[in-house]
Amino acid sequence: MLTHLRKYLPLGAFLLLSAWLLWPPAEEGQRADASAPRPDEAEYVIKFSPGWAYLPDTHPYGIGKPLQGLKKVIRAFEERFPDTRIELLTVPSVREYLVTQLGSGQAPDILNVNVENVWMDVQKGWYVPLDPFLERPNPFVVEQGDPARPGYQQWWDMFRYQAISRGKAAPDGYNYCLTFDMIETGIYYNKTLFARLGLEVPRDWEEFIAAMQKIRGDRRPDGSGTVPLLVNIGAFNDWTTDLFFDQLYYDLLPGIDLLQDPTREPYLQGYLDWDELAFLRRKGFFSRRDPRYCQVWEKMSQLKQYTNENLMTDDLVREFVTGRGAMIWTVSSLSYRLQADRDLGFDWGVFYMPHFTRQTSPYASERPMCVIGGAATQLEITNSAVGDTDPALPMQERMARSERLKRVVSFLQFICLPEQNAKIFNEYPGLLPNIVGVETLPILKPFEEILSRRYTTTKWIFTFDLRFSEIQQRMLELYLTDGIDLDGFMHWQEQNLDAACANMLQRKEPDMERLEKRWRELAPRRTTMRDLPTEGRQL
Repeated sequence: MLTHLRKYLPLGAFLLLSAWLLWPPAEEGQRADASAPRPDEAEYVIKFSPGWAYLPDTHPYGIGKPLQGLKKVIRAFEERFPDTRIELLTVPSVREYLVTQLGSGQAPDILNVNVENVWMDVQKGWYVPLDPFLERPNPFVVEQGDPARPGYQQWWDMFRYQAISRGKAAPDGYNYCLTFDMIETGIYYNKTLFARLGLEVPRDWEEFIAAMQKIRGDRRPDGSGTVPLLVNIGAFNDWTTDLFFDQLYYDLLPGIDLLQDPTREPYLQGYLDWDELAFLRRKGFFSRRDPRYCQVWEKMSQLKQYTNENLMTDDLVREFVTGRGAMIWTVSSLSYRLQADRDLGFDWGVFYMPHFTRQTSPYASERPMCVIGGAATQLEITNSAVGDTDPALPMQERMARSERLKRVVSFLQFICLPEQNAKIFNEYPGLLPNIVGVETLPILKPFEEILSRRYTTTKWIFTFDLRFSEIQQRMLELYLTDGIDLDGFMHWQEQNLDAACANMLQRKEPDMERLEKRWRELAPRRTTMRDLPTEGRQL
């Protein structure tokens, strides 16, 4: 389910999404047009790994006709540039594969990788910064001659969700990601069941808990109970952590958001990067001495009381469509499957996770739950695209000399044209378009409203390394299923976090003195903030 749109692989979301798709064999190239000249006849053969969502000749969820949109757009590009061929690949998204291929310069020219994973490697020269191209006009828009069209002044202007798109700049200040489309989570609910039980869409956390308590008392015709909320461990580890953290820490941001990147701050409006989190950990945050951090996990345990018992199962959709579960928390792509299910015996709707109130926690900001979704297909240009230059040269010089890179960039600019982009997106309601002028399909409109919210305070499982996220997930599953108590979980979590912070500090060597100076400058703001943790030991 979205995550894990998994970076490492988990994106819990994406694990489930990929399971619903019929994947072509790994690393198998696909021609956009069987009648086109062979790749060895082309001057430029661009290898493109678009991910699962748009692969030609696949059937998303096994429904409908095979996809053809991307194939049509590629064919149009190849007609425009007869010396170029686009070869589609499916490649493993596991980090080990990416490191091997990128390190040897053998990766596809264009990859679909979650950008937070890219951030970990920007210093290695594996990815091409896109800023020089995004800050200039899209030449395909310019040639259409309308200065009012997005893209005429800057390619950047073509992207609808500016906060998320521009907010993907790496900590080094450069953008390596083209945010091609959007995905968001939501709670799908059985409207027929809600009506029978006299329930309304909950407006806050207390109403949400009360509704789930009433649902839990409902009995099915066979005598079995109805599960209030279907959710897996990936959602707890990823989405729930970020949402609850944001609810409980938002009011502290004026005193703990130490660095505001000039590129990203206007769009993210406060975001804690890995170096800030590592610094705050030194100050005693995110420990048993931090009451807000403890409450993140306490509220998660409360939610677990109303979910399926087995958090490791992947078959939650079946439980929902057969009426065994009243709600399911998953990604927007499920709308397509539900819409196509002619045997579905109930009406359904979508709402977002309700916000905490001061009754929920004295630390609640009482603001709506933030956005935790956002970029789905995230396209990066790899060092393979500058393979026609000397690898010993700095990346900026390779970019200036590479003719191959120009053609790779042209392809990405071409697929961003609304008239081309719509051919890809309008085949089925899977993801939300991020190009101005391409309409969101009606069934996905609720998620369009969700995406208008403020972005999350941080993305925990993508902040550090794979080891951190895997240990957190294993221990969280044990905690939520009563294998260990909160104190036991916090013991593991503190050790896990300390190891992750130490590893990142050693590898990246951030300017901790700068953070300390800013910490002291913000001290007056923190004087009005209650229950802050005491400063911890040095890592």
